Amino acid sequence: MGANDASPCVTVLTTAGDADQAKALARGLVERRLAACVQSAPVSSCYVWDGRLNEESEVLLLIKTRAELFPQVEAAIREIHSYATPEIVCLPIVAGSRAYLDWICEVTRLAASGGG
Repeated sequence: MGANDASPCVTVLTTAGDADQAKALARGLVERRLAACVQSAPVSSCYVWDGRLNEESEVLLLIKTRAELFPQVEAAIREIHSYATPEIVCLPIVAGSRAYLDWICEVTRLAASGGG
């Protein structure tokens, strides 16, 4: 991928409270073809919620998809997630392996066409 090529792909970040919820989110997104791949890793989060400082173990999900599917990805996360206000952050992929980015587009194309 050249430096001036625009990628239609993005990575969406969210966290889950435990491995079971992370797996449910990942499977739900991939089964619907809203994501080509969802990776997960344990993280330690420090944040303020309801005016209190919290430190919790969570699972970070890295969701590989296309920018045009973000509204559907966000809706699916909200549907499946147990948090009242889940982290849902979309980051552009500004460069990457052409073959990998093409694969993301191919896998998620079914979601855009209503297939899957």
